[in-house]
Amino acid sequence: MSRQSGRGSESKKMNSELFTLTYGALVTQLCKDYENDDDVNKQLDKMGYNIGVRLIEDFLAHSNVGRCHDFRETADVIAKIAFKMYLGITPSITNWSPGGDEFSLILENNPLVDFVELPDNHSTLIYSNLLCGVLRGALEMVQMAVDVKFVQDTLKGDSVTEIRMKFIRRIEDNLPAGEE
Repeated sequence: MSRQSGRGSESKKMNSELFTLTYGALVTQLCKDYENDDDVNKQLDKMGYNIGVRLIEDFLAHSNVGRCHDFRETADVIAKIAFKMYLGITPSITNWSPGGDEFSLILENNPLVDFVELPDNHSTLIYSNLLCGVLRGALEMVQMAVDVKFVQDTLKGDSVTEIRMKFIRRIEDNLPAGEE
């Protein structure tokens, strides 16, 4: 019996490592396909956005989370449920703005950067920029426009990885004229 329970965590670790290596191959290919890091960063954000748009349905179906009432509650759901569910980590939420419309997610351990070292000629590459797009795309699908960007990255020598999220506005459903 104890042997079976060990297999689950072994399998999860192997899946995590496979994902990390596959993501690394994707970023490597994008670096070959595009001339500069800014274009690669844009592609990673765009890909992440498309993933987030689709991932939100899975998240809502499997997490049993209802509608968040404010941005602080949204931050908690992102950090404590979504990141744990999909990446197996729980970032801390810090640096709230006085208006409560901006915060930071601090990732002590970013699983996307395992086995990664940035080459010197890619100093402006935001390797994990896919995460920004995922967050932006998923939140847009629940009527929240946000700005998401990396402000610190362990790959660039920082002690932690920090993602800054800023609430821009609530997106109103626009129904065609006459369909209210």
